[in-house]
Amino acid sequence: MATLRHTSAFFFLFFLLRHVHVAKCDPFIGVNYGQVADNLPPPEATAKLIQTTAIEKVRLYGADPAMIKALANTGVGIVIGAANGDIPAMAADPNFAKSWINTNVIPFYPASKIILITVGNEVTLSGDQNLMVQLLPAMRNLQNALEAASLGGKIKVSTVHSMSVLKQSEPPSSGSFDPSFTDLLRGWLEFNSETGSPFPINPYPYFAYQSDPRPETLAFCLFQPNSGRVDAGTNIKYMNMFDAQVDAVRSALNSLGFKGVEIMIAETGWPYKGDPNEVGPSLENAKAYTGNLIAHLRSMAGTPLMPGKSVDTYLFAMYDENLKPGPASERSFGLFKPDLTMTYDAGLSKTSQTPSTPKNSSDPSDSSDSISKAERMVIGVCQRGVFQMPNYKRIWTTFVDYKGLIAVQSNQVELVLNQTT
Repeated sequence: MATLRHTSAFFFLFFLLRHVHVAKCDPFIGVNYGQVADNLPPPEATAKLIQTTAIEKVRLYGADPAMIKALANTGVGIVIGAANGDIPAMAADPNFAKSWINTNVIPFYPASKIILITVGNEVTLSGDQNLMVQLLPAMRNLQNALEAASLGGKIKVSTVHSMSVLKQSEPPSSGSFDPSFTDLLRGWLEFNSETGSPFPINPYPYFAYQSDPRPETLAFCLFQPNSGRVDAGTNIKYMNMFDAQVDAVRSALNSLGFKGVEIMIAETGWPYKGDPNEVGPSLENAKAYTGNLIAHLRSMAGTPLMPGKSVDTYLFAMYDENLKPGPASERSFGLFKPDLTMTYDAGLSKTSQTPSTPKNSSDPSDSSDSISKAERMVIGVCQRGVFQMPNYKRIWTTFVDYKGLIAVQSNQVELVLNQTT
């Protein structure tokens, strides 16, 4: 009998390990590193800080060599960017693209783990039709330069979009792109599809709340208890705005025939303070949004249209950018202060975890626990050798039911072999 139980435990653990990420803690969590500031800590200090957190990727808006170098040999994925102003030259001259790669990639890679280059940022908001037309040839020239350097399969190329590329986002199943951008988007998406690069976009539930500042909307945006919103097209009840926005993008991509193009959340966040006339900014709201978003990503619940996986999400932002123009909220998104302390604890530190996991993204039709659901909660085997389980109480019950083979203690999992003979 003991042999049978030992064998069962072995195979169950083997099965479990096959269904978890074995390299990193939270491979889907990234952060934006903006530099419109005069009080940022040294890049080396920022790199060390990042390594104390669950952040696995950093997005730069440019290609600051000091920051790229500081992240060398850390294993942190790096997204670098070519500015909107670089697009015309990059589109017109393949040698410009080659020079850009030789300057911003070759000296640092692979020690610095550059994973993606974004060409331009929210180009459609510029209103410059010529710039939009030049974007695709710019991306192609940069891709060709990477391939010439034998990096084409290692570093991807894409561009970042604002949510304004959507004409309709409610309900999520009717998500569709603005017809004025459709022809351009087809070209950009064909490039994404051909090269395997993601479709980065910037959903902000914060702005959705500003346009509809009711208490029930705030709860929906903050992943807090709410009555949900039913999508009449699918009869799915959405329980948070983030999932609704992401699924609207998924529907828009699917409607154009690009079901295989992955979505990347290039920016999302919530300001912790603002001007007196701004609706929504507060420390409490920022902590709720970011902390609950992180917990939602860790749950591996996914969205109703993309269940069972977490989309790569880059939080906005690492620090405040005190030189940004506009309302106070624009300068108040920082997760950390220049002295490297946390603005608020959202569960990013490796020594702390988000205190609670929000409810499922859609109204569950089956509330019973199962082994497959429990497996989705195991989101990684961390470098420090433990399983991350944000909802460990639920999993304790599940695994004890599974003949007591696995016991959960806090955020750790240990194999418990029943020695009964």
